[in-house]
Amino acid sequence: MNAPHDESPFKGKTGLTRVWNALNYSLAGLRAAYACEDAFRQEVWLALVLVPLAFFLPVAGVERALMVGSILLVLVVELLNSAVEAAVDRVSLEHHRLAKRAKDIGSAAVLIALINVALVWGCVLL
Repeated sequence: MNAPHDESPFKGKTGLTRVWNALNYSLAGLRAAYACEDAFRQEVWLALVLVPLAFFLPVAGVERALMVGSILLVLVVELLNSAVEAAVDRVSLEHHRLAKRAKDIGSAAVLIALINVALVWGCVLL
């Protein structure tokens, strides 16, 4: 069995170095998604409105957590969808039914996350 450092030069990092590197990679990913992905940028702006709003509404703590969590879930799913799209495009820009399927499924996941926001917020507020 190969040691982790044989697979990737980044796998051998441990402790605070690993945590620091992971934080930097994550921040770079957020910056790239915000700069390059219109949908992510729109959802960030939606989150910047809805998350503070959830803290001003007179709802219980669990309800507030569900409201905020549903918004954060949209951002997570959009990041994963964008990663799938970038990886598919990296492999090939030619039209292929499997590439289309992968992108469509990622898009469907985002749609379901957005429907979840509407349902959670609707259930809490109505």
